[in-house]
Amino acid sequence: MSIEVNNESAIDIDEAVLQRMAAYTLDAMKVHPDAELAVVLVDEAAMEQLHVQWMDEPGPTDVLSFPMDELRPGTVDAVTPAGLLGDVVICPQVAQAQAEASGHATIDEIKLLLTHGILHLLGFDHAEPADEKEMFGLQRDILLSFSTTERGGGSMAGVAPEPTTGDPVPTRSSGKHGGSASATDSSATDAGDAPE
Repeated sequence: MSIEVNNESAIDIDEAVLQRMAAYTLDAMKVHPDAELAVVLVDEAAMEQLHVQWMDEPGPTDVLSFPMDELRPGTVDAVTPAGLLGDVVICPQVAQAQAEASGHATIDEIKLLLTHGILHLLGFDHAEPADEKEMFGLQRDILLSFSTTERGGGSMAGVAPEPTTGDPVPTRSSGKHGGSASATDSSATDAGDAPE
């Protein structure tokens, strides 16, 4: 997969971790190995500008997704076609504040936001309760499974571990997610608040 990570923010982030998280998420969602994804980390001013331009919302947000080829998740038997998945834009400063408020590491919050953004690129949303349950369930499973794999606890093999009461990684953010904007036209939809 072609995954480009570009850190334009003032916060030093381990880009290799983000590469692995993105690749893991795309693999879990059966996205074609030749799909292209860009991950951009921007400062608060740049994120605020994007947030106003695409969502008509003031202030910076944590994550915005800009889908391109409108790819959808594949299946075990049929991966998605190759194509340009789109861009996930994350603001590390907002992520850092959310991580501090939630009591976990900034990199863990950014991995959560990256996974969340990729799911938006694949057409998932959380505006309705049923959609929220599906999207946040996938997000949780991917993050927990990735955490287990990173600790050397096994391979993905298409099955996520059963949730535990003491999650080793955050699976929900305390912040309001910026949502998904269409990069192919001027329309945009607000993903709404992510309940705690």
